Amino acid sequence: MGKPNSNSKIEEGDSKDSSPFFSILITSFSTIFLAELGDKTQLATLIISAQSGRPLIVFIGASLALISTSLLGVLIGRWIANNLPRQKFTVVSGIVMLSLGIYLVTQGFIGFIQN
Repeated sequence: MGKPNSNSKIEEGDSKDSSPFFSILITSFSTIFLAELGDKTQLATLIISAQSGRPLIVFIGASLALISTSLLGVLIGRWIANNLPRQKFTVVSGIVMLSLGIYLVTQGFIGFIQN
């Protein structure tokens, strides 16, 4: 009665392992789902579906394309994680994103001034 059940340790281990799984699954799903809403990919899929009149085939093609690009991202991400130091990658990523942001803001101001 007072002894801990050996099965409780197994269940504890399973819940520890499944917690990061579901956390990562929910995070990746919600991030990609929200990022894809209303973007050019969704609009292109909408137009192709409307023009072709074959929504199931368009859905299958679009799904395969999204799966392929996601697989490519995962494979490249894994390669980066295994081959580049995290600190260096973080700094380089930050510099690239900052550079892109500055470039886009500059282009926006130039376009605004010219019009």
